Amino acid sequence: MTVTIVGVGLISGSFALAMKEHGFATKVIGVSRTKESEQKALALGLIDEAMSLEDAVKQSDFIYVAIPVDATIPMMEKIMNMITDKQIVVDAGSTKNALCKALANHPMRKRFVATHPMWGTEFSGPEAAVKENAFKGRACVICEKEKSDKAAEELVETIYKKLGMHIIYMDAANHDIHAAYVSHISHITSFALANTVLEKEKEEDAIFELAGGGFESTVRLARSNPAMWAPIFMQNRENVLDVLNEHIAQLRKFKSCLEKENYEYLAELMENANKIKKVLDREK
Repeated sequence: MTVTIVGVGLISGSFALAMKEHGFATKVIGVSRTKESEQKALALGLIDEAMSLEDAVKQSDFIYVAIPVDATIPMMEKIMNMITDKQIVVDAGSTKNALCKALANHPMRKRFVATHPMWGTEFSGPEAAVKENAFKGRACVICEKEKSDKAAEELVETIYKKLGMHIIYMDAANHDIHAAYVSHISHITSFALANTVLEKEKEEDAIFELAGGGFESTVRLARSNPAMWAPIFMQNRENVLDVLNEHIAQLRKFKSCLEKENYEYLAELMENANKIKKVLDREK
């Protein structure tokens, strides 16, 4: 089938390569805001051709949208107004509630499958696309499964499973709550830690020389693209604020232990945190 990717970055580029590798796509068309990204995507073999949105949609069986979430709603509305009941539209955004609400009453709603492949890196742009096993072993959330055409949803599910993902079903509101806890707060914490170090440690050479694996892994996400993450935080604002308030409360507990030289409670906090290992090590 002919596949169009709207946005030619990390997620969409990796998805396009995987679709070709597994034989789902005979042709991949790219739609991008900039000619520069289109040319990079062509040079890297992510897409076979670059087109305008209108021309791409006319020729496509499957349209995959992976752009910043603040641009996703108007883009999806535009696409949904163009498609026929033979085409499938899928998004890969990190927030779902606002988008699903915006499309709830659209006459072509059944041709849309709301997904969130729970994978990514701190890199962006066409050059960030991963050639092999990008999605393998990761979860993909499908929201409002019952509102999508059965055949369309089953095809999307088959594709993600072939890419090595396991499927989780959620309603859109619960997805955004859980995403705030397992993804969005991690990025805010990383951005904040990077700013803390940059504010207090003026010697960049010292950061480079002393930064160990723990610091590097914790602050890695601070290299993520603000153009993608600021809209995510804002669109999921209420849930992120709720999680952030709890995170700040936990930080205050550690701060209080140090101020009061309360070794016992400090150790207790860390021992309690160790319980996360059981969650992370649990078999899928």
